[in-house]
Amino acid sequence: MAASIILPQGEIRDVGLAVFDKDGTLIDIHTYWANMVKLRAEHVGAALGLASAHVTGIMEAMGVDAPAMRIKPEGPVGLKKREIVLQAGVDYLAQNGITDTHQLFVDVFAEVDTKSLDLLDTFIRPLPGLRQLFDALRGNGVAIALATTDKTERAWLCMRHLGLGDHVNYIAGADIVAEAKPAPDCIHLCCNELGIPASRSVMVGDARSDVQAGLAAGCAASIGVGSGLTATATLAGLTPYVIEDISHMHVR
Repeated sequence: MAASIILPQGEIRDVGLAVFDKDGTLIDIHTYWANMVKLRAEHVGAALGLASAHVTGIMEAMGVDAPAMRIKPEGPVGLKKREIVLQAGVDYLAQNGITDTHQLFVDVFAEVDTKSLDLLDTFIRPLPGLRQLFDALRGNGVAIALATTDKTERAWLCMRHLGLGDHVNYIAGADIVAEAKPAPDCIHLCCNELGIPASRSVMVGDARSDVQAGLAAGCAASIGVGSGLTATATLAGLTPYVIEDISHMHVR
């Protein structure tokens, strides 16, 4: 089956697959990642007996404006692979004379993955229109996939927590591809696994890298949303399809 995606800029016909970024597109990026990074930094701080200024420094290095509890537009958290975010914390401490902490960060990241399971109601806030859009896509025979810089299993966990796990056909996280976005690897993997060509797929995301990945993959449309880290004016320089958030995306 196939359907049309209706946007303010026009109609995209014969769509068989909609691929979404997760953070900033489907859920609030600031709530999710600021809390995750804070928890990681606090655990590292507790393990090393760090002063609160260094805990804040780790958060800032990983990409969080700590006083505002918001993600920095340049990341790295929310935009780059997990390993890059982790290394940013390691590098910050090394610059402050605290070395050989890489394994500690690896262990803390794994520990926080587990501890955060009890905090998902606090960490995960769906953006407007999510359930309605996913219901409409599924009801019109459009497959749904996620292409995310998060770990694949973490993305599945998020969708299940929101009660949308049965709506999603496939998830490609940065941990199962050679190159993360803006490379097209995640999108190509989704298309290949679901048997739907990129030419009948749309990519939807809030970051430049999302839109660039959709263009590189040869998607029928690469749709930018202004609900995350990137201004709509910036996204409009990359694609003609830009909306404020996914509530402005309709299906028929």
